[in-house]
Amino acid sequence: MSNFRKAPKRKLVSEINVVPYIDVMLVLLIVFMVTAPLLMQGVKVDLPDAPSAPIEDTDDEPLIVSVKADGTYYLNLGEDEKVAKPLPEIKETVAKVLRQKPKTPVLVWGDTDARYGLIVGAMTHLQQAGAPSVGLVTEPPSE
Repeated sequence: MSNFRKAPKRKLVSEINVVPYIDVMLVLLIVFMVTAPLLMQGVKVDLPDAPSAPIEDTDDEPLIVSVKADGTYYLNLGEDEKVAKPLPEIKETVAKVLRQKPKTPVLVWGDTDARYGLIVGAMTHLQQAGAPSVGLVTEPPSE
């Protein structure tokens, strides 16, 4: 006989250890909370101040056409959203998107110093592309 005792056999635990998964989830949550504001990109436009009601929130990301004071137009779609595009090209692109997703909201960011005719021209082209309504984005007035 031996003087050494045998260690009692341990039962295998078949439960998953959840603590590391919770840690990973919390880290990812913090990462997404920090990076979400950085994802909103576009062309810098000085929006006019006007009292207005917020638009209803939808799941679809809106198509935004920016009109700068110098008469250039930009579309926030794809890789080249900071490249000026002519209105007919924007009209074709918006028409393609609206054929695929007809509920996509279409918005116009018009610079405060942009001529009225430039913004109306953009809205007309967007309606011809099939947008049922075109919204104008404004900044709430500062108090």
